[in-house]
Amino acid sequence: MLLYDPLEANLNDQPIMLTSHRDRFSGLLGRIVMKNTKPREIALYLALKTVHFIFSGKVSSGSVLEEKLTNLESENKVLRQQALAMAQNNKLLSRSSRSIMQRAESTKKTADFRSASMNLRDQSDLEDRPQKSLNEKQQEYQDLLIRCVAQHLGFSRGRPVAACIIYKCLRQWRSFEVERTSIFDRIIQTIGHAIEKTQGNNEILAYWLSNASTLLLLLQRTLKAGGAAGAAPQHRRSTSATLFGKMTQSFRGSPRGVNLSLLSDDSAGSLRPVEAKYPALLFKQQLTAYVEKIYGMIRDNLKKEISPLLGLCIQAPRISRAKLMKGTARLLANAAAQEILIAHWQGIVKRLGNFLNILKTNHVPAFLVRKVFTQLFSFINVQLFNSLLLRRECCSFSNGEYVKAGLAEMEHWCYKATDEYAGSAWDELKHIRQAIGFLVIHQKPKKTLDEISHDLCPVLSIQQLYRISTMYWDDKYGTHSLSQEVISNMRVLMAEDSNNAVSSSFLLDDDSSIPFSVDDLSKSNENFDISDIEPPPLIRENSGFSFLLPQAD
Repeated sequence: MLLYDPLEANLNDQPIMLTSHRDRFSGLLGRIVMKNTKPREIALYLALKTVHFIFSGKVSSGSVLEEKLTNLESENKVLRQQALAMAQNNKLLSRSSRSIMQRAESTKKTADFRSASMNLRDQSDLEDRPQKSLNEKQQEYQDLLIRCVAQHLGFSRGRPVAACIIYKCLRQWRSFEVERTSIFDRIIQTIGHAIEKTQGNNEILAYWLSNASTLLLLLQRTLKAGGAAGAAPQHRRSTSATLFGKMTQSFRGSPRGVNLSLLSDDSAGSLRPVEAKYPALLFKQQLTAYVEKIYGMIRDNLKKEISPLLGLCIQAPRISRAKLMKGTARLLANAAAQEILIAHWQGIVKRLGNFLNILKTNHVPAFLVRKVFTQLFSFINVQLFNSLLLRRECCSFSNGEYVKAGLAEMEHWCYKATDEYAGSAWDELKHIRQAIGFLVIHQKPKKTLDEISHDLCPVLSIQQLYRISTMYWDDKYGTHSLSQEVISNMRVLMAEDSNNAVSSSFLLDDDSSIPFSVDDLSKSNENFDISDIEPPPLIRENSGFSFLLPQAD
């Protein structure tokens, strides 16, 4: 007999044949218990019926049992038909559901793709709009800064305002950390334009030397080369990684490394290290070149200014005896003669004083002032010394006294200028000082070579000593130069030097090199507090430069 198992039918719709009633119902019950298969109502119904017939004790004969089973088959047939209908409906519903879901998913994907495309376009538009706005804002701020620093901004308690403003803006805008920017080129062009059109104006040159050197000092103490300083610029825009994205949420899609203003960053007034990219390091190199150039221009301008006077200072002007005796008293005549003799030296001293005032007024770092005067005095030393050895008329006793008086004026100027600004300038005159000391010393014939070369003129070479001693003449007392024995010994030493390939030149060379490096400038104990620099009127009222305003305590 065939008995439909709805649980199995729900799986594969196949009938099950059982050989005995007990096994038939037991197996059915086991499958009902072991398998939780839908429809649950059918399984529950059959289970209850089976248990009822097996354990009710009413099963007493086969006919009765056969009747009951027939009824069960009828019921089973109806339930089977219902189950089949339900299964078919479930399959149709399942297929329909899958089809609907697939269509819905496809529609959703298409909608998502279109939405994503639209979002990308919208995002691109949103990014482009702030990007354009930020670029315009950046350009506006840079233009304003360049217009501002092109003016003479002066100084605030000894600090050059332009240099401090530039540095604080570059720090605030994070310009040192970007891989591409035009602000550095514009600053360099501003400095270059200012000095090229005023090469002979020491006032303007000193102003820009002060600003350029101060800015270079700040850069040297804060910039450090980053590991990616030389990397190629990145063109991909990243909203989350941009500095503007971190600075403000109103501007999205801003370019990397741009930070115009309004960011509260105390580093703008401090000297904390910054990892600089290639443009910033190149800017520092260009700024170094301009510091050296301006320094050289100022030094050379002063050389040209005093050179005509140096030619007059090496030889005493001739004053007739009649002119010396003119006047009511000999004392006044001698005083007038002394003023005439020293006038050229005083002219040099006056120019040195004026030049020092220019450098101090423009607050050029004292380190650079000392370097300028050291080189300038070295130039004076070379010019006077070489002229002395090349002109026999200058190697007289009286001319030695004249130059000695002039050197005393120079020494007095160094004393007044103090070591802070004059530095070792006086030591640079050692060749001419020792040569003049030889001319005015008494009892030359009694001096030995050792006394001359080690005590009186230790910096002069044998060639230079030989040149002076053989050209010396005493127009005042008629004394003689060194003894012939000393002169002969000098010739022997010069011959030995010649054999040893030692230079036989007795002239000095002028050193026009730059006598300092950026590291020297950085170690020069020049300290700057730029936190309280008052911004100039041109940018003071602009909200984009509010970070320049001194912070209240």
